[in-house]
Amino acid sequence: MTTKRFTAVHLVAIVALPSICLMIVFPHESLNAALKGVSIWWDVLFPALLPFLVIAELMLGLGIVHFFGTLLDPLMRPLYRVPGIGGFVMAMGFASGYPVAAKLTSQLWEQKLVTRAEGERLVGFATTSDPIFLIGAVSVGFFHDVSLAPILAIAHYGTAALLGLFLRFHGAKELPTEMPPLPNKNEWIGLRALKAMHAARLADGRPLGAMLQQAVRSSLQLIMVIGGLVVFFSVIMEIMTAGRIMSLLYMLSDSVLRLLQIPQPLSEAVINGLFEVTLGAKAAGEAGEGLALVHKAAIAAFVLSWSGLSVHAQIVSLLHHTNLRYMPFLLSRLAHGLLATAAVYALWEPLAGLRKDSAVFLPLIDPVTPWSNMVRWIVPSTGIAFAASIAVLIVLFLIFKIWKKTFGAMLK
Repeated sequence: MTTKRFTAVHLVAIVALPSICLMIVFPHESLNAALKGVSIWWDVLFPALLPFLVIAELMLGLGIVHFFGTLLDPLMRPLYRVPGIGGFVMAMGFASGYPVAAKLTSQLWEQKLVTRAEGERLVGFATTSDPIFLIGAVSVGFFHDVSLAPILAIAHYGTAALLGLFLRFHGAKELPTEMPPLPNKNEWIGLRALKAMHAARLADGRPLGAMLQQAVRSSLQLIMVIGGLVVFFSVIMEIMTAGRIMSLLYMLSDSVLRLLQIPQPLSEAVINGLFEVTLGAKAAGEAGEGLALVHKAAIAAFVLSWSGLSVHAQIVSLLHHTNLRYMPFLLSRLAHGLLATAAVYALWEPLAGLRKDSAVFLPLIDPVTPWSNMVRWIVPSTGIAFAASIAVLIVLFLIFKIWKKTFGAMLK
């Protein structure tokens, strides 16, 4: 353990010393980058994440998470080898984006509702971009092509669900969490879910006012940490660009892209995306006009799924008080990025018709003034996404019931 800490400290020192020197040499670039990071945090991340974080805290305290956990337990355990509560984490992670899944998972670990392996699985596949960013910012704002949203969404969220199936083999030797013993196993699952919610609410015991106050306080603390990391990585990338270090990284990326037969002008998007997801997706959308759209979309899918070292740092800050390890998350993000990239190439031609007709299902958004018609877009698309999610869960649950009835002995 001492060796790992020694190595980590010296690695941080090796990175920190040149960074400080570059900040002294390029003070104006550092200040402008910091102001840009603050603007991104205040204008985008703060209003987008705070409501989700507060609501998630309240749902956990009120026992609603335990209600969904009991309902989804017969589905999540055989598919992803996580408790049913993982279904709630997965839904919130897909809907609200990073780093909400890590925040919820750390809270479940504190309450001993997930083991280390289960928590690492959850964080590994439930950490995704939110639909608002994927559709509104990337597809419309950066690519100026709303028809790109369906294939990016399918590649991003579909491969995340697929990654969860692969991660079920992670920590196979660790014993899973067990559901509390039930007095009557034949009891209706909905009644069991209500009883679980009531028991969790009684165990929490906080008044609603105190619960709301603590939810807002903890959410604001997390938002401040996220803001600090965004500003930090914004400054680091700017001084690395000014110091010509990014040019060296672009050259290294060129050689890798050449092996993969991907146009080399996208190297800037890859390197920017390694550090920060917004800058990487924007660079992919603004790459050379002569490049095929499929290559630009594939790199955008990689950047969204890799999520950037800025998000990685947010995840580490959320999991530092748990025994969940960073390496499984790092490998999961890399695998998700590669799977999403491959999915774009594999689905590009089969979904060509969907891309042409997607404008019928996705109302147009003006990228210059998106807030003027954001409500007109959010209401129908959120309703469609919610209905589709419920339909998928019902189908998967029916498949599982048939599977259990046919091969019940295999589950024992």
